[in-house]
Amino acid sequence: MNGPWDVSSDCTPDCAAHAVPRVPATVVARRGAVFAHTVRRALTDGTRLADPVRLRGHAAALLDALGIRVEGAAALTAGEGPGTLVVANHISWLDILALLAVEPVTLLAKREVGGWPVIGGLARRAGTHFIDRTHPRRLPDSVHQVAELLRSGRSVAVFPQATTWCTAEQGAFRRATFQAALDAGAPVRPVTLDYFQHGLPSTVAAFCGEDTFAGSLRRVLAARGLTIRVTAHPALTAADGDLDRRELAALAARAVCGGRLSPASASAAVAGAAVRRASAGAAPALSAPVPSAPAPSVPAPGTAASSPSPRIPSAPTPVPPHSPLPDTPLRDTPAHV
Repeated sequence: MNGPWDVSSDCTPDCAAHAVPRVPATVVARRGAVFAHTVRRALTDGTRLADPVRLRGHAAALLDALGIRVEGAAALTAGEGPGTLVVANHISWLDILALLAVEPVTLLAKREVGGWPVIGGLARRAGTHFIDRTHPRRLPDSVHQVAELLRSGRSVAVFPQATTWCTAEQGAFRRATFQAALDAGAPVRPVTLDYFQHGLPSTVAAFCGEDTFAGSLRRVLAARGLTIRVTAHPALTAADGDLDRRELAALAARAVCGGRLSPASASAAVAGAAVRRASAGAAPALSAPVPSAPAPSVPAPGTAASSPSPRIPSAPTPVPPHSPLPDTPLRDTPAHV
């Protein structure tokens, strides 16, 4: 634990397991060599790595070197005006590469990520904003910084669960960054990250508990047919303060962790919040969720962007191991801000 902002996860390195047989040792060695070369090439870009085109290319190349496909990706941002607050579940260090390979956005991460092997160096050069979670009094300043980024038109990606879990159905959302979206009048794009091996749900990429980067990397290098599915749900917006950060975070959490929030149900949830406020004497003013963009697959490095995108293959829907999020929101304790 690094401070009062931290939350604990029930997941441990024992949660990580291959869903299908591993690749041969020769393939592991070849992937490791290509990955190391690709990392060196990215790091030599220095501050140029923050350029969106270069950043997306490097992220896609790193995933390709590991033998990982990204599919089902749609646009993360929600159009003109303020930037978009992208909120995603957190399973692995690979989450960062997957989001950047879809659409480069500014990442918000805890300070410790900057010291991680490989990913830390890439994150620093990519322009990641780090926050110090050991000092709760700095929270308002962090929220203000995120709001300023959104007002400037820059989209920001955050992991509101504040720690990693082995599947997408677990973990409560902390609410502080949602206040930044409300302050900036920015849309919130819920995104679900799922991992599969040959269509089977897999926890092999989970980076949980006392796991080490080296141990996680070895599992990923040996993973056969690993795919990251990126599902961008309809964007959530609120006008004139009809939603507070608690309600906005709850909507986003149900979209991300349940993965089944339709535009109609999102509108109903927002309308329900407005009705509650109207009964208390507030005047409701709602804006409908922004529909998500079509879902093309992320092109592999060197593939022309204009080439037609294949249809996303269907995969078995994982059965959530835990019960759905409760309808009654948690209190804004330090562990859930």
